[in-house]
Amino acid sequence: MLRKLATVALAMLAIAGAHFVAVADDNGSADEAKVMVEKAFMLVSKEGKDKAYAAFNDPAGGFKDRDLYVFVIALGDGVVQAHGANKALIGKSLLNVKDGDGKPFIQDMITLAKGDGTGWIDYKWPNPTTKKVEPKSSYVKKFDDVLVGVGIYKG
Repeated sequence: MLRKLATVALAMLAIAGAHFVAVADDNGSADEAKVMVEKAFMLVSKEGKDKAYAAFNDPAGGFKDRDLYVFVIALGDGVVQAHGANKALIGKSLLNVKDGDGKPFIQDMITLAKGDGTGWIDYKWPNPTTKKVEPKSSYVKKFDDVLVGVGIYKG
């Protein structure tokens, strides 16, 4: 009887552990975001903006992975050039958009890209997977007159 209870307990722990791993795998990591930015940066450099932006906007273009996606924003006016999670944002200026805490995060991204050229910005943004506003950090890198970014959700 004790052996049977131990077996059941171990099975339950295994199931719980598998569930935890599955939940953890739903979110991209900081390292994965950086790798995706570098991959996007290389595509823009090699193929040009038009071809690269089309790939970023295409869910099957290789630049969308769980909650990770590429976005491209013009440094001058904050106009979205590409967005892997919300095509409705393409062509719109987000320069004056603030997150729920009033943080002008697009301006912060642009300032960072123009200054250091690359780095992380923290803000809150809707997660396309959960549909909830969650804390997010985006890694951005300057390319000519735009920034290329990928963010991770911390919800």
